[in-house]
Amino acid sequence: MSLNTTIIGPKFKLMRHHKLLNLDIMLGDYDEFMTEIMGLARSNGSGYVCLVNVHMFIEAQMSHPFLNVVNNATIATPDGMPIAWALKFLYGIKQPRVAGMDLLPDLLARAEASETPVFFYGSTEKMLATTRSYLHTAHPNLQVAGTVSPPFRPLTPEEEAEHVQIINRSGAKLVFVVLGCPKQEYWMSRMTSRINAVLIGVGGALPVMVGEAKRAPQWMQNSGLEWLFRLFQEPGRLWKRYLSTNWSFIKMLVVEKFKKKNS
Repeated sequence: MSLNTTIIGPKFKLMRHHKLLNLDIMLGDYDEFMTEIMGLARSNGSGYVCLVNVHMFIEAQMSHPFLNVVNNATIATPDGMPIAWALKFLYGIKQPRVAGMDLLPDLLARAEASETPVFFYGSTEKMLATTRSYLHTAHPNLQVAGTVSPPFRPLTPEEEAEHVQIINRSGAKLVFVVLGCPKQEYWMSRMTSRINAVLIGVGGALPVMVGEAKRAPQWMQNSGLEWLFRLFQEPGRLWKRYLSTNWSFIKMLVVEKFKKKNS
């Protein structure tokens, strides 16, 4: 661990949170999340942010180690509309969605304005090159401290240590992690005590931001149907995941609602 690293966690104490079944979700409006993440970055703290959607929620239900990873996150946002709806359905909590596809460009804009260095870790070198080109145009004054595209295999301890050193030496305060769920969350959990920055698992938000993939129309976002738009884009890769996770999520909510009604 860097001598200058301050560990923030397991939950950032200034924000409210509530359990959705056994998974801890932080509560607040969109600007509050933005402010807290940027505040953590400027504090030179080490922590990580999970953007909780239905896929992540179900992964956490299927794996106790992964549940611990998400529950130990510094901040866990309700990324998907179904997560926000579930909080209302089960607990009467009105919570807006705090989506990674909105957070990523907005955090970059704030980082540019506040001269906060950022780093991108993950994805392919081609995607990172596209990202650098996009940021040069969209955020010309943003301090991009560096990028690393790790190999698509388990890293050796030496490789992992080298990447930690590259990120720490870069001076980055926000590290956007693009490894996909649950790999990026496991990586952030392991690295949070070693990297002197706030790690944010943005997954599929990056290709959307840089124009490599399309985002669902606003009405589909508001209706909780963004997953369906993605399914139409990548049916071969996503149909099994969505069939399994969506049905499991609905079943869990109905069972929990029945338990609460009869308790």
